[in-house]
Amino acid sequence: MKIYVIDHFDPSGIAFAARHAEVVCLDDPRAVHWHEDADGLMVRSTRVTAEDFARAKRLRAVVKQGVGVNTIDLAAARARGVIVCNTPGVNSEAVAEMALALALAVTRRVAEFDRRIRSGEVVQRARSLGMEIWEKTVGVIGMGNIGNRIARKYHLAFNAGIIAYDPYAPAGSWPDIPHRRVGLLAELLPLVDILTIHVPLTPETKHLIGRRELRLMKKTAILVNAARGEVVDEEALYDVMKEGHLFGAGLDVFKTEPPTTDNPLVNLPNVVSTPHAGGGTVENQERSSLITAQQLIHVLGGGAPLNRVA
Repeated sequence: MKIYVIDHFDPSGIAFAARHAEVVCLDDPRAVHWHEDADGLMVRSTRVTAEDFARAKRLRAVVKQGVGVNTIDLAAARARGVIVCNTPGVNSEAVAEMALALALAVTRRVAEFDRRIRSGEVVQRARSLGMEIWEKTVGVIGMGNIGNRIARKYHLAFNAGIIAYDPYAPAGSWPDIPHRRVGLLAELLPLVDILTIHVPLTPETKHLIGRRELRLMKKTAILVNAARGEVVDEEALYDVMKEGHLFGAGLDVFKTEPPTTDNPLVNLPNVVSTPHAGGGTVENQERSSLITAQQLIHVLGGGAPLNRVA
């Protein structure tokens, strides 16, 4: 078997795969020619298109580190009989911690203060008040692995009230977390002080939060997006924030990544930006890389696919 690793992976997964197959890594000149003889692919963010699948005659399986598979043409994979799996739940703790960090950075103006002090400004504290999270109302969009963890953190650390929205989660989800569940997004938005988003990017979730939804939120609310950039309409978010609507926003994901100052949102003082780094912890990268490799070897060896998405 020949496995191509076409993104940067922690050595843990590469070492495991190398014990079972020939492995060609990203820094090998042969990597750009993976279509010729790859049996399996380990990927993170590199796009795998319909053209890629058409060219890769030997390809049998692709395993994506992480949850989102919007960078992989799943229809083309199915048409070619290529199994595609992801690794849900592995990065849940890391992403949940990032989402909470963004919320705290916005509410307590941490990044803003840091920038202002570094620029030489003497910050007048009385004119730069933050917002406490204690006993606030938190709206969670997406009741999956990450949503579960972030809801628990807000409840246990801040005694926050939790309102959840997820039309796909089964009834009875989160039995151990005090929360209210709503059937309509419009019912949730006017009630929350913090909105935290944890859904995949699909045709249904693209611009799930648009101009209308943003205007339903309190003027003093904050928005945190650690899911996918296009779940939020960035142009609409910029417009409403320029008008003074919303206390701030914490964004780990953007329509175009990595984010730069070309994106006007990055230049707003009450926006905290990170470069899709939610899963970027030492622990998570070791764990995710290993699980990605284990899944791929399992499938190539004839095992039943785990977490199959195509």
